[in-house]
Amino acid sequence: MIKTSFIAFALFIAANSCVAQTSLSVDVTNPYNIEMSDAPVVISLKNYPLTTSSIVICNGIEIPSQVDDLDGDGNKDELCFMTDIKAKGKKTFKIMLDNKSDQKQYKNLTFAELLLRNPKIKDKNKHDLYLSQIAATDEMKDQYHLLHHHGVAFENELICMRFYFDERQTLDLYGKFHKGLELKDTQFYTTKEQKQNGYGDDVLWVGDTFGLGALRGWNGNASTMISDVKSRGQRVVCYGPVRTIVELTDNGWRYKEGQPRISLTERYTLYANHRDIDVEAWTNRDSKNMEFSTGLINMKNSLEYTDHNGLRGLWGTDWPAGNDTINWKRETVGMGIYIPQNYRVKELPTDKDNYGFVIRMVDGKLNYRLTYSSADESFGYHNSKSWFEYLKEWKKNINLRPIIKIKRG
Repeated sequence: MIKTSFIAFALFIAANSCVAQTSLSVDVTNPYNIEMSDAPVVISLKNYPLTTSSIVICNGIEIPSQVDDLDGDGNKDELCFMTDIKAKGKKTFKIMLDNKSDQKQYKNLTFAELLLRNPKIKDKNKHDLYLSQIAATDEMKDQYHLLHHHGVAFENELICMRFYFDERQTLDLYGKFHKGLELKDTQFYTTKEQKQNGYGDDVLWVGDTFGLGALRGWNGNASTMISDVKSRGQRVVCYGPVRTIVELTDNGWRYKEGQPRISLTERYTLYANHRDIDVEAWTNRDSKNMEFSTGLINMKNSLEYTDHNGLRGLWGTDWPAGNDTINWKRETVGMGIYIPQNYRVKELPTDKDNYGFVIRMVDGKLNYRLTYSSADESFGYHNSKSWFEYLKEWKKNINLRPIIKIKRG
C-alpha cells in the first residue's frame, strides 16, 4: 500500500457561474499494480470562481472535502478530497459545487496557527492573538520574537512543525507519541502535565542549519540566509479535513550583491495521513540563472543515507534545546529530502552542519519534498534501517499518479 500526493488539475471549457449548483462526475483510475492509500485528488475551480462549497459522494457515501482560496483574493481556487484506490481499480465520484452555501464542517485532520505573542498571558500554551497572515518590514530588527512559537506552524495527526520568522526560515520539528492533533493544545510548548498525558514536544535543535529542508540562497560557494529583505511575511492559506497549506514570503530580497532585489514565495503543503511535505517556491523575476540551497541538518553522530540521485536522509540523536540537558531528554529523529533531477544542480559534500544540495528553479518554479519521523512515535520508525527503507519506498512511489477524467452531470 502506498500513500501518493498528487494534484490532478481539471480545467473545464465552459462554466455558468450564475448557476447556484454545478454537478460533476469524476472517474479516478489507478493504473498501477499497487494500491494507493489516502491519495489526494485536487481539482481546479478556475472556471467556477464563485464556488463556496462542495459535496463529494462515492458509492452513496459522503467524503470530506475542502475548497481552498490559495491566492487570498476571496475566491476558491481548488477542491480537494482523498481516496484509497485498489491496484488497477477505479472509482467514480459525484461532486456538487455550490456558490451560495458555506462549506460543510467535517472533522479536521490538519491544523495551522499563526499567533502574536500576548504579553498578558504567562502560560506559553494559552496565547490567543490568532492571525491569518503577517508581514514585517526591515525596520523591525527582532522578527524572531514577534510571533508565538517563533512563526507559523502546521500539523496533521502524524507530524507537526513550525517555520521560524527570521532570516533562517528553518523548519523545526515536533514529535508525537500518539496520532492526533496537538498544536492548538500545546502551541509547541508542552507542559509537564501534558507530557504526562502523552502529548509530544519539540524534538530538534536547528541552530543555523537547514533543519528539515529550509530554502536558502547560494552565492556560488556557500549557502546564504534570506537576510536582506524589505519585508518578510507568513500566511495560513488553509487547514481542514484534507490538507493544510502555509506560505512564506520575502519581498525585496537582495538575493546576490550587484543583482536586483527579488520577491520569493514558498508554499508548504501537508495532507492528512501523510508523513511528507510538498515544497513549492517561485520568484517575481526571471530565475533562470539563480541558484539556491537546501538540505538536512547534520545531527551529532547521525547516520546518513544518500542514493546520489536526489534522495538524502539521516537518522540521529541529540538534545532538542541546545545546552539544556536538564529539562529535556535526548531525541531521535529520522529525516529525508528528495530533489527531482530537473531542480538539482549538485549534491554537496557533508559538512559539520548539513547534508546539502544546490538547487535551481525551472520555468520559474521549484519543487521538492520533505519527510520525517520521531522515534517517540508509537506508529512510526525506531531505527535507521527501517527509516532508510522507508525513504527508498517513498522516493520510488512519490510520482505515481492516477488517471483523472471529469465530465458534467
